[in-house]
Amino acid sequence: MIKQLYKQFVSERTRNNVRIRLRKAVTPFYSGDKYFCNCCNRSFRKFLPKGNVKRSNAQCPNCGSLERTRILKFYLENETSLFKNDLKVLHVAPEDCLFKIFKKLNIEYVDGDINEANATHLIDLTEIPYSENYFDLIICSHVLGHIPDEARAIREMRRVLKEDGTALMMTLIDLNSEITLEDKSVNSDSQRLLNYGEFDLCRLHGLDFDQRLKSEGFKVETIDYSETLPKEYAERYQLGDGSRELIFRCTKA
Repeated sequence: MIKQLYKQFVSERTRNNVRIRLRKAVTPFYSGDKYFCNCCNRSFRKFLPKGNVKRSNAQCPNCGSLERTRILKFYLENETSLFKNDLKVLHVAPEDCLFKIFKKLNIEYVDGDINEANATHLIDLTEIPYSENYFDLIICSHVLGHIPDEARAIREMRRVLKEDGTALMMTLIDLNSEITLEDKSVNSDSQRLLNYGEFDLCRLHGLDFDQRLKSEGFKVETIDYSETLPKEYAERYQLGDGSRELIFRCTKA
């Protein structure tokens, strides 16, 4: 009852801010030097668990970064010109820890989400309100699995991407399945949680995710960036098992 009243009378944006502040309040209790977060540059004795099936040492207790966020930050720093050049960047469903970093850069930064509580700009990825060939870089992490018309969203990102631009896609992948699991009869939160692992997913991507991107006009390079980094980083930064952390680098075909 109390939870329902809280949701009814307190805006989602405010609830998000409260959740962040509560997490930060316990940060001192995690002080240590076993693990390090490259998104907020702080060390901890352990990270927080995360997920419907809890993943140990997954979330930074200070900035909230996850395994996929930390691997993406490494990639963006080392392999792109994001931190060097004046780019036009679309960041879909922005992670709070990355948003705080990117908004300080000398770039035209557009953070967008279909839920106005989660971003500065209200953007439907199936109808992006920008002209063709506008963005140098698009970052879309763990979004496409949630969109009913995934193909249209991919085409829209391709439309607004410059001819020499790059789109970085990430998603939850079943590494043991060659094909994406997508069943229209799975239509309740409990069924989605059981079949896809999250209550709000429309599908669980398989190893064919790159082909789904290619079919809408992208050239795709699949990158396991943890293999590029020093081996000790996997433990020190907690970079995941690859099911959430693969980077799909997309350019126009």
